[in-house]
Amino acid sequence: MATEPRAVRSVGALGAFELSEFASIPIINNSHFNPLKSPQRKIGFAIVGTGTIAAFHARGIAATPGTELRAIHNKSASKALAFAAEFGGEPINDLGDLLKRPDVDAVCVTVPSGCHGEVTIRALEAGKHVLCEKPLEITTERIDVMAAAAKKAGRILAAVFQNRLGAGAQHLKGALDSGRFGRLAICSAYVKWWRAPEYFSGSSWKGTRSLDGGGALMNQAIHAVDLLQWLAGMPVRVGAQVRTRVHAIEMEDTAVAWLEFQTGALGVIEAATSCYPGSRLRLEIAGERGTAILEDDRIVRWDFADVRPGDEAIGLGSSSSIGGGASDPKAIGQEGHRLLIADFADSIRTGRPPLIDACEARNAVAIIEAIYRSARTGSAVALGEQSA
Repeated sequence: MATEPRAVRSVGALGAFELSEFASIPIINNSHFNPLKSPQRKIGFAIVGTGTIAAFHARGIAATPGTELRAIHNKSASKALAFAAEFGGEPINDLGDLLKRPDVDAVCVTVPSGCHGEVTIRALEAGKHVLCEKPLEITTERIDVMAAAAKKAGRILAAVFQNRLGAGAQHLKGALDSGRFGRLAICSAYVKWWRAPEYFSGSSWKGTRSLDGGGALMNQAIHAVDLLQWLAGMPVRVGAQVRTRVHAIEMEDTAVAWLEFQTGALGVIEAATSCYPGSRLRLEIAGERGTAILEDDRIVRWDFADVRPGDEAIGLGSSSSIGGGASDPKAIGQEGHRLLIADFADSIRTGRPPLIDACEARNAVAIIEAIYRSARTGSAVALGEQSA
């Protein structure tokens, strides 16, 4: 497979840094996929769904050279009109009509989680590339169907897990890949957030089984679950308890799980929307040769037995351009979505895979499915057995 050297630079409070994972990405080996015939023309985007997160996609498109927001769809025509008035693009009442437009190359799917698959598959079958919000869908079975549809259509299906692109996460990934921690001992994630009752009562789908797929784990903590498995690897076994302690919702607002990794390391995941006033998302990676702690992509501890040049600067704990949603879902940063949209657009132009494809996005949902099964059965669950 051919590769092309590339680097993307992010400029924020941490200063300019290179995302090394953007370099030397293989080109898609797919005879059905055709990169843009006119690579210099703008990539036309549509956004389907106009909730809170859709604004981050719209701003990311506006900030990415060579892309343009051309169409908006929401089941509510008035909401689509209001969104278009603020961010541009033409409001289109019928999704089928939007998907027929030749000037729309790509679709950002920002509808409720349990509707991601339906909209994504329709867009793929219409010949559009898709960037879908997290979770890609609320079950791995549905994600597999989406991935198959993308392969059949010869189109790109990319997912949004922007926390991977933060400078702190990238530093941590580099240290893990280079073996600086030695044998890993404990790898854990903590998302003890707060959501006011109005967050749920004002929504027709948040906290529901059918459209949210879960509660604090599937909606809020899934970014931390994805980061943890991206850094420490997929767990092989989990055990868990979940509760609905505070909110009047169908699914959990409080969850605790223990993990066993293939390396033999252990860990825990704590996830909640029941903990006022809300604490920063925190990841802890500890091994025989080092310990690092990440809070909302800000490194607050960086201690290694083998001190290297640059460690002191990394450990100063600069602010994050990714942000966090400890008490406010709108408090996340814009930079992560901008980088993912830039990567997605480049994938469309070149034919290479996106940074986070359906296979990558599936992992976090698989872990959460296993946690839910353990909580239901009261027994530990081996990954791969959760649908049994």
